[in-house]
Amino acid sequence: MPSGVMIVESSPSPDRDGPAYHDWYENTHIPEMLQVDGFVSARRLEPLEGGSFVVIYEIEGDPEKAKAALAEALSSGKVSRPEGVTLDPPPTVRYLRQIGD
Repeated sequence: MPSGVMIVESSPSPDRDGPAYHDWYENTHIPEMLQVDGFVSARRLEPLEGGSFVVIYEIEGDPEKAKAALAEALSSGKVSRPEGVTLDPPPTVRYLRQIGD
């Protein structure tokens, strides 16, 4: 059972088309993320009435270790930087740890 999640909210860049944003997420970013230690699954959600898209990454093990593994993967280039993602405002990223059973 996952012990934590990373939640990311982002939107397509206005100068790129939506399909390129979604293609990057599905075919590049999520497969790369699931190669990072601790990240075991990802679900993408779309807004019903405007707003940001959301990705919920499930984490097994210590979320702090997964966060550190992701930082290393980003700095080494194993996980690519966002393509077609609005940077103003930037994506929001939150790590949450499960409490209780």
